[in-house]
Amino acid sequence: MKRLIIKTAFTFFLVTMAGKSWAQSGSFKAKNPYYSRTVTTPLKVSNAEWKKILKPELYQVAREGATETAFTGKYDEFDEKGTYFCAVCGNPLFISTSKFATTCGWPSFYQPLTRNSVKYRKDTSYNMVRSEVLCGRCDSHLGHVFDDGPKPTGKRFCMNSVCLDFVPNSKKK
Repeated sequence: MKRLIIKTAFTFFLVTMAGKSWAQSGSFKAKNPYYSRTVTTPLKVSNAEWKKILKPELYQVAREGATETAFTGKYDEFDEKGTYFCAVCGNPLFISTSKFATTCGWPSFYQPLTRNSVKYRKDTSYNMVRSEVLCGRCDSHLGHVFDDGPKPTGKRFCMNSVCLDFVPNSKKK
């Protein structure tokens, strides 16, 4: 119950602060010439350009490396079958069969869709040493990977929901 109250309050805050246009999911994609679920060619786009295109909350996490608050993301306790794409560029990242339940507060996967779906970078922020996970196409920050996941990989790709777009199997073409 507490999670539901927190999620509801956070959603209300974001919608109130950002206005109606933010709440209309998908509307920004029409304005994003770099978004494609089929093109996988690496992108080199400046943060200044991304800032003009992306919603503020997505820009803050994906391009500035912020982290969404635990238990507030739309995919934290989400269990539909389909594919997760980068919300910035449309790159295919994960499939639902590699998603697993955790209590960490973010959606977690044990492996990316392909070896080139993601990239890694050493992250020493907050007096920790972690492996940051970046989109393999646009270099956007997605989250971090840890060595405490389930078999077969033993990895936990802990991702920010705001950086993910989900397409159910029934809608994929």
